[in-house]
Amino acid sequence: MADKVLMKGNEAIAEAAIVAGCRHYFGYPITPQTEIAAYMAKRMPKIGGCFLQAESEIAAINMVYGVASTGLRVMTSSSSPGISLKGEGLSYLAGADLPSLVVNVQRGGPGLGGIQPSQSDYFQATKGGAHGDFHMIVLAPASVQEMADLTVHGFDLADKYRMTSMILADGTMGQMMEPVSLDLEVKPMPEKPWATTGTKLQRKHNITNSLSLDPEELEMLNFKRYERYKVIEENEVMYEEYMMEDAEICIAAFGIASRVAKNAITEARKMGIKVGLIRPITLWPFPTAPFKAAADKVHTFISVELSMGQMIEDVRLATECRRPVKLVNRAGGMIPSPEQILEAIKEANKNGGAN
Repeated sequence: MADKVLMKGNEAIAEAAIVAGCRHYFGYPITPQTEIAAYMAKRMPKIGGCFLQAESEIAAINMVYGVASTGLRVMTSSSSPGISLKGEGLSYLAGADLPSLVVNVQRGGPGLGGIQPSQSDYFQATKGGAHGDFHMIVLAPASVQEMADLTVHGFDLADKYRMTSMILADGTMGQMMEPVSLDLEVKPMPEKPWATTGTKLQRKHNITNSLSLDPEELEMLNFKRYERYKVIEENEVMYEEYMMEDAEICIAAFGIASRVAKNAITEARKMGIKVGLIRPITLWPFPTAPFKAAADKVHTFISVELSMGQMIEDVRLATECRRPVKLVNRAGGMIPSPEQILEAIKEANKNGGAN
């Protein structure tokens, strides 16, 4: 078994990115993700990499665009308001079909909000992230180990599909410390014949651009991009099922909310209540199939979120509204307690699915 080290989630992301071959990081400090930038500032110069604290989040994402166009692995990170500033660049990356990894360690909002953990950027991440028709692959870790594992996986998926992968963590995941193994499996980087690496007079010029003035050409590009998204939806969905074998109530939760939910499920099971959990690991593509299958046997779904209720809409879509979906939530940087979730479970068990 590989040795483990005690690390913060933010530090695990940074070191995993280095293990994955990332040698270019551009960012700007904002709580609660600043440790990623601090770690990269210390490590990158020692391994021949490039760390640059940009003058703004907008500058950072455009630097990512530049390095991504050369085919090299590149990363930026921020927290909620900073990701909003990166939105235009995220759309340009999508329009140019460039691979990159973006980390959002979420804080409460809207606006500047606070510095406590949140999951209220779910819509922003899973429904595009900026203007235009596009998706990002969105990965939601629920442990420090997954912070590392999904960082490597995010780079691999970004290269495989030529698009942005986003690690969507909450502030708790970024700040908490757990033992983590950095013996991570990294897939070989694919060939990138599209990269702007210089022609050496041996091929035609590669041009990186998101501008298409011919509407028919732009339509064709969007259709082709969505064909690729369909392949991702069919092949790259990740989720965890917990005690779902005989469940009559299903909790939906990701990130820190899923860990709190497991504590509530343990207590409910002691009371004889048959409740389980489906934890989406990919928020896009969303694990529709397991929720649809669960709707055949459970009488109630409970979506546990650190927001005013965003993932609940995808749960309702996945279950085709065949079962009631209740919301258990805290917002603005607050986290639902096991007791709050347990009360909702007991209420659902008493009502037996009645609206």
